[in-house]
Amino acid sequence: MRLILIRHGQTPSNVAGQLDTAAPGAGLTTLGTAQAAAVPGALAEETIAAIYASPRLRTKLTAQPLADERGLPVIVRPGLEEVSAGVLEMRSDEEAVLTYIDTLADWLRGDLDRSIPGGHDGRRFLERFGGAIESIAAEHPDETVAVFSHGAAIRAWSFITGGLDPEDAVERRIRNTGAAFLEGDPAGGWRLVQWHPEPLGGPELSDALAHDVTGESTDEVEEDLEES
Repeated sequence: MRLILIRHGQTPSNVAGQLDTAAPGAGLTTLGTAQAAAVPGALAEETIAAIYASPRLRTKLTAQPLADERGLPVIVRPGLEEVSAGVLEMRSDEEAVLTYIDTLADWLRGDLDRSIPGGHDGRRFLERFGGAIESIAAEHPDETVAVFSHGAAIRAWSFITGGLDPEDAVERRIRNTGAAFLEGDPAGGWRLVQWHPEPLGGPELSDALAHDVTGESTDEVEEDLEES
């Protein structure tokens, strides 16, 4: 199957650099709404069989324009949520942000036993997110499916599952409504065929000034912290 993992549109928490991972989560900013509205045009050539979203408000809002344009429902699938911030939830200070980002980087480098304080380790994350993807794949073999999820979750699952070089992986970012395109299936494995780090509607929909913790590369997060 062909799997398109799309990050949600911009939220106020993305602008503020907050680790917003719990339910229900923030809605979209004006820019986030524009990013979501641009997704249908950007995917016009894709024959999409189904549209899924995590239970968070921001993914459902981002998926809705594509669902309206295709005449499909947005199917909410538990398991597609962001990497949990645990006790760091809604913090934006240097200690919290670096703990979260460094843990994610360690997962990408193979240390799946490291846990975010009060959250999950890498193995539990992969089991949760991968289980959701496996259930979607079982329902749509040989079809293209759009899945709206979250920045850190998309990067971690796509890079680890797709076999990307760890040092390449930690330096990749995904802006709001950026996307990962994968092909394969749970039995045979997944191949990352395209990484689209900028908004699907075009780079003009990016916000370079936002302190976007879960979407930035490790270097970008550290640069933001130095400037703040």
